[in-house]
Amino acid sequence: MSFGTGLRAVLASVGVLGLALTAGTSPASAADGTPTAPTQLFNGNRHCSADVNRPTHLWARDGLAITGIPGTTGDSLVTARYQIWPVADPDQVTTVTRDRAGPRFEAPVTVPAAALTDGQTYAWQAQTVAGDAASEWSAPCYVTIDNTRPANAPALSSPNYPPDEWNQGGRPVTFTLNANGDDDVTGFQFSWQQDFSVIGTSIGDYGIPQPVDPYSHSEYFKRADAPGGSATLSLIPPHGAGVMTLWVRSLDRAFNGSATTSYTFRVGSTAPTVTPAVPSPEFGKKTLFTLRPDAALQSTSPVVGYSVRTSDHQGGTKTVDVTAAEDGTAQVELTLDGIHGAFIQVTSRSANGWVSDTASWNISYDTTPTVTSDAYPENGSSGGVGVPGTFTFAPKVEDVVSYTYSFDGGPEVVVAAGTDRTASVDWTPDTNGFHYLTVYATTGSGIRLAAEDYFFTVN
Repeated sequence: MSFGTGLRAVLASVGVLGLALTAGTSPASAADGTPTAPTQLFNGNRHCSADVNRPTHLWARDGLAITGIPGTTGDSLVTARYQIWPVADPDQVTTVTRDRAGPRFEAPVTVPAAALTDGQTYAWQAQTVAGDAASEWSAPCYVTIDNTRPANAPALSSPNYPPDEWNQGGRPVTFTLNANGDDDVTGFQFSWQQDFSVIGTSIGDYGIPQPVDPYSHSEYFKRADAPGGSATLSLIPPHGAGVMTLWVRSLDRAFNGSATTSYTFRVGSTAPTVTPAVPSPEFGKKTLFTLRPDAALQSTSPVVGYSVRTSDHQGGTKTVDVTAAEDGTAQVELTLDGIHGAFIQVTSRSANGWVSDTASWNISYDTTPTVTSDAYPENGSSGGVGVPGTFTFAPKVEDVVSYTYSFDGGPEVVVAAGTDRTASVDWTPDTNGFHYLTVYATTGSGIRLAAEDYFFTVN
């Protein structure tokens, strides 16, 4: 099912080819069995109602889809015949047939919209025809055509998150929904996004629809306490702070949607604090961080855990969950190894499901090596063709075991670091003019650090 101006029928992939609007009989192929009354009757992909006092309400502006499985004791193709009439005028019968229907498969047809009147209740039944033989008619199903959406948008309010002030977060938001005087309303659809969710009807084996009650999806739908009545929601906002808007529309029995009402309110920050054990943690070192809940949030609903997202040396991220102590605090040990810096993003989770907005902590790292040369100083002009020079590499971080370098974009060469974590290479230019050296270090754990470009000119 999808919910726009009304309930949209989703037909099985067999389609609706071969329909014939007729008052007579449509011959089937040569029959080799006895026809039996169709089963698995559906209308608009919803269950058949056998109670005239409780008809299924359906949107049918594009016609009414009805279907059933024709029965036969043989395997030949048969005809599925459907009759529909107004309950108030049983003599006004419309017959729709599906020729060459396969036994054991749904045989869908569409009753033309021109044969249906908005607000009218209809009965319909199905029959199997095999050659010159016809089964008994099925028991009737009852539908009321409802092509008119609710006239009024719903009324919407919140007693604990007023719209004209910043509210302390931590408690679920209570919303009161009201049909706003429209007695046709039986429920509501709501969303934190302006577009409403779509609930689809699956088609099972043999083309049998699998109807879904939208009100079983309590994250999107809420049934009214009575026709034209009201409902109460208790919702956790989609994010922990800022300006929030809930959109709501009323639904009638055919799931036609009314105009939309929105409710906007504001929630102050409930973010935790993130504190490292040392003011400036070193690159690659394990550092202990203390996480503390927002005090007002903790008093509203105790924090039970944290989600901690950190950057890594490959430019990606990783997330860990941390359990909080009874006072809402927690500690987590992290290794900060982003080659240009590291960030930590933390949200808290309260016992009632509230998720705070994000607290952030970050630090910058310069992991490029230092490059020096007496013969060819950086950004200088010296030496000459055939004049050798020594270039020394030194680390800015610990645990460096090697350096990888290349001159003027040539092949890369790896040189091991000494015990003092430095390395030196000799190079002799064979041309004068502008030259450059690119070098990066690698740690003992295999992390490739940031590269340094060293520019110089040969006389």
